[in-house]
Amino acid sequence: MDHKLLADRLFPHINTTPEEMEARYPKRELPEGAKVTRMGPSPTGFMHLGNLYGALVDERLAHQSKGVFYLRIEDTDRKREVEGGVQMIIDAFKSFGLPFDEGATTDGETGIYGPYRQSQRAEIYQTFVKSLVQRGMAYPCFCTEEELAEMHAQQEANKENFGYYGKYAKYRDCELEEIERRIAAGESYVVRFRSPGSIENKVRHTDLVKGKLELTENDQDIVLLKSDGIPTYHFAHVVDDHLMHTTHVVRGEEWLATLPVHLQLFDVLGWKRPKYVHTAQLMKMDGGSKRKLSKRKDPELALSYYYQQGIPVPSVMEYLMTLLNSNFEEWRRANQTAPLDDFPFSTKKMSVSGSLFDMDKLHDVSKNVISRMSAEDVYDSVAKWSADNDPEFHELFVRDPEMTKQFLSIGRGGKKPRKDLALWSETKAYMDFMFDELFQPDYSGMPERAKADAKAILTEYQDVYDAQDEMTVWFDKVKALAERHGFAPETKLYKKNPEQYKGPVGDISMVLRVAICGRTNAPDLYSVMQLMPTEKIKARLAAACEAL
Repeated sequence: MDHKLLADRLFPHINTTPEEMEARYPKRELPEGAKVTRMGPSPTGFMHLGNLYGALVDERLAHQSKGVFYLRIEDTDRKREVEGGVQMIIDAFKSFGLPFDEGATTDGETGIYGPYRQSQRAEIYQTFVKSLVQRGMAYPCFCTEEELAEMHAQQEANKENFGYYGKYAKYRDCELEEIERRIAAGESYVVRFRSPGSIENKVRHTDLVKGKLELTENDQDIVLLKSDGIPTYHFAHVVDDHLMHTTHVVRGEEWLATLPVHLQLFDVLGWKRPKYVHTAQLMKMDGGSKRKLSKRKDPELALSYYYQQGIPVPSVMEYLMTLLNSNFEEWRRANQTAPLDDFPFSTKKMSVSGSLFDMDKLHDVSKNVISRMSAEDVYDSVAKWSADNDPEFHELFVRDPEMTKQFLSIGRGGKKPRKDLALWSETKAYMDFMFDELFQPDYSGMPERAKADAKAILTEYQDVYDAQDEMTVWFDKVKALAERHGFAPETKLYKKNPEQYKGPVGDISMVLRVAICGRTNAPDLYSVMQLMPTEKIKARLAAACEAL
């Protein structure tokens, strides 16, 4: 076989050489130890949590080492591509604050290692496939779908491995004359890799998460180029990761089965293998057992879900880090106000087995994250979220920005900040009593010990309340009110001699809280009342008297 002649016959339009392609992509000038990682999603219109999970690993590895994190669009599967898919990818990662250093952008791309869309790199891939043909390491295959199906059925009947290999590699040693005849006849073909491997051999590889692996060597003659001249993922990512000087490939553990193929391609092409980081799958509990998160069953798999529910981006990112590194929570307890970027991320602390996704745990993490945010940041985030998801509440929320921000400031800061909110969507229920339009009081929370006196307490308090009182004066009036109605003015007095009192001063405070806020659970009552006009407070006290 004249392999050079075959290569020219298959690729008459390719005049570039591998050496020329290598020259287009010079070595990156980076500090010692700097890592180059990439995110390579397909524009299918669905961005999921697994994409973000892996991208966070990519971003941390690159930026902690002063390296490069880039975006490459892997759009070689045209059947799965949807209109606007690339824009969805860019928007999704932008919304989660992942800063790409180079790659595909909304209006083109940035960086010198492009094109960053695989569909625009056909000449590059074909240059290297032509070189493989010249070396006798690739060949055209004219198998039809029917022939491949028949081969599959025969392998199944014989209980043999499925695939195109060995005696089943029908066109591996096809004569040049027959190849030319078929091409001249207009027969469709793909270009396959001539694997030098055998399933009798083992490949040893060290994964940065899975550790030392011993895998069966690849013997499959996989497709390198499809009939339209566009490469498969297997070949495209190998070429791109080499030319773009990717040092670390982060992907899900479901790709481990094809790792021997990729390692073999790197070796045959004479290129240095990148380090692989195979992340554990995201799992969830379902009926007492674990299963993979499912696009069909689990709405939380979609990245769009988190904004719709009002889960802050920092909360999602922080929670993912608890799944990615086993020592993160310990670090966070010791560094409660430090930014997430300060955490020393390490692949050595990543889970080897599946990571359990727990929505309740995410909510707990989110409460902590929101409690550390400033009132200004909470206001801006809720204003943005409500504008898109609850326009009626949005109008009320932004009607008096100063009042709303002061309300959000109550109990914020200090060593033990309030942790009322896990989702922006909970803000409405958290502060609805501040708006007459949403106020729906529930007086059933009045303390049992104070119910008989509640009406008199509320009537009397209308006469003594003064908005100008400082907190100590305000509470002194509450204590005096308690004492007049037979309640202990100090909690310690009640604990010391409970038989002498109807109840503690806290019961009186609760009567006022339920009347003014319409419920038992609300932020500091004095602070809340400072934000309400005196007329509103007295009107609510009077309304509660009427209802009791």
